[in-house]
This record gives sequence, structure tokens and C-alpha cells, in this order.
Amino acid sequence: MALTAKDKGKVVADYKRSDKDTGSPEVQIALITERIADLSPHFKEHIHDHHSRQGLLRLVSRRRKLLDYLQKKDIERYRDVIKRLGLRK
Repeated sequence: MALTAKDKGKVVADYKRSDKDTGSPEVQIALITERIADLSPHFKEHIHDHHSRQGLLRLVSRRRKLLDYLQKKDIERYRDVIKRLGLRK
């Protein structure tokens, strides 16, 4: 299920870099990670839902691209995001 505005606001508040920041890579990665976490239990119950699984794979790919960009741009910010979100690497 989609994130509510309240949930998005909380994630943005936790990962923003400045007061009006809503689009930095850190915020985008955190939002995508929350969406992935919301979708994961769905697949335990609905094993044959291949259409939603394709959407999940797109989200994972988008997050990976953002992480690669952040790693090239600023390695310290990348490490901080990985650590805070609990992603491996």
C-alpha cells in the first residue's frame, strides 16, 4: 500500500539536509526504502502476484541507481544513508 502523507512527512523530516529539502538523494532513497518495506509482506501472502513484483523490482533498481549516484558524488553521505537505513554494503 502507498505511504500516507503523514508517513512521507516523517521520513522527509528524518532525512532532509536543509529546511526545505524534499528531493535530495537521501530523502528519495529513504522514501523508496519505506515503499519496498511496505510491499515485502504482501509477497509472502500473494506468491503469484507477478505484476506487483515487477513494480517492486523497479523500485529496487531505482534505489540502486540513486545509491550509485550518491556514492560517486559524496562517499560520506552514501555511507551515512546506508548505515541509517540498515542497507548492506
